[in-house]
Amino acid sequence: MTVIMVILCAVAATVFNHWLVGISLPLSFILAAISTPTDATASAAVSNGRVLPNPENKYLALESLFNDASGIILLNMGILWYVNGYVNVAQTGEDFLYSAGGGALVGLLSGLVLIGLRQAMFRSRVNFLNNTFNSGTPMKVLYPMTPFAVYLVGKHLGVSGIIAVVCAGLLHNVEAERSQLINPVVYYDSVRLNVLIEEVLNTAVFVILGMVLVRTIADKTIVIHSWRWLVAGLMLYVANGLVRYWYARLAMHRPKLCSLFFSLGGVHGAVTFALAFTVAQTRVNRPDFNLVLMAECVLIVLSLLVPTAVFRLILKPTTTDTKLEGEVTKVRQAMVNQAIARIKQIYLPEDLRRRVLYDLNAQIANTTTRQFIQEVRQVVAKPALPIEQRQLLEEAYRLAFQEERGYLAMVTQLEEKYRPAMTSLYRVIIMAKMVIFSSNDD
Repeated sequence: MTVIMVILCAVAATVFNHWLVGISLPLSFILAAISTPTDATASAAVSNGRVLPNPENKYLALESLFNDASGIILLNMGILWYVNGYVNVAQTGEDFLYSAGGGALVGLLSGLVLIGLRQAMFRSRVNFLNNTFNSGTPMKVLYPMTPFAVYLVGKHLGVSGIIAVVCAGLLHNVEAERSQLINPVVYYDSVRLNVLIEEVLNTAVFVILGMVLVRTIADKTIVIHSWRWLVAGLMLYVANGLVRYWYARLAMHRPKLCSLFFSLGGVHGAVTFALAFTVAQTRVNRPDFNLVLMAECVLIVLSLLVPTAVFRLILKPTTTDTKLEGEVTKVRQAMVNQAIARIKQIYLPEDLRRRVLYDLNAQIANTTTRQFIQEVRQVVAKPALPIEQRQLLEEAYRLAFQEERGYLAMVTQLEEKYRPAMTSLYRVIIMAKMVIFSSNDD
């Protein structure tokens, strides 16, 4: 998918634009090379809320991790063809092997070095690095910096930094799977930090992409030869879609409908747009660069709009049916009510009992603004609890969460259809325990 299919897509798109639009072969090849990388984030966005078959979902994610390098090498080949007037296939092959193979090697070696460093830090007896009682701040700093460090090392050595990061990430996933309980706090905090960074960057990518698209289309010096860039962009989309469909049918032996999902799921986004802008830094003349930029804009927009519409028509929604959602809500309310009933049975000072009952009711949004204001007043009036009361409070919360888990276990055994939903409720209880006991420690 990341080499053979990419080359086939590039050849088909080149032929389509040369024969049907009348664009020169070198410029057609540049257009085709830029159109080959796909974007996993964009693919997930167009299928959001719909059930994409798991094999195709996996193929699309893995493809987008590795095909950037192929597109970059093909683009370099196209630019040399445009400037020099001939194709150096041997040099292009060597460049690809050095870039992709070197990137994989750098990623694997960097990953092994970083894994060794992290494991040594995990087992270190130095208190500020890691032990049972601290949060392991150096580990949390190292975690998000890892992909940036690996990428910069790869770029410094002239290999594919993207593939280096992917290969290092694959090793890191294996390491993380078997290191979760060495220090669960560090692991959990690192994962949540990673999710936060990912969401911020993904959002920023689409915002920037939208802004640049609007500015590009509004620039009258760029929007020229309208029929050519419009048809060229359409040819890029059609050629890539056809090759992807038949590759899935003939090489991957996927059914017709799954092949259609794979074909439409190859969405283009930020990488394609970034590659288009790199052409401006080469010796490609300005009118041809404008053609490239606008044609790739058409490709990006089509690859986003077409699957968004089609997937809404032929894919099932991911949300559960209304009846199941209502049943899960009832289970959650019953779970909390059982915990409330248990707290009312045990000995507990009334101010502590009120505090626990308020938090349990908050789990099912069964509190009012007036009650919240009363709780705030109580906290302000008595901000710190004596050690004995804190211990009683912790025992009460622990008992309440135990009751909730016991109720979920009973429901799961009796109603198998609820098991997927029960997993999310278990997660809610665990998160509640983490919040309560970490705040009590503070």
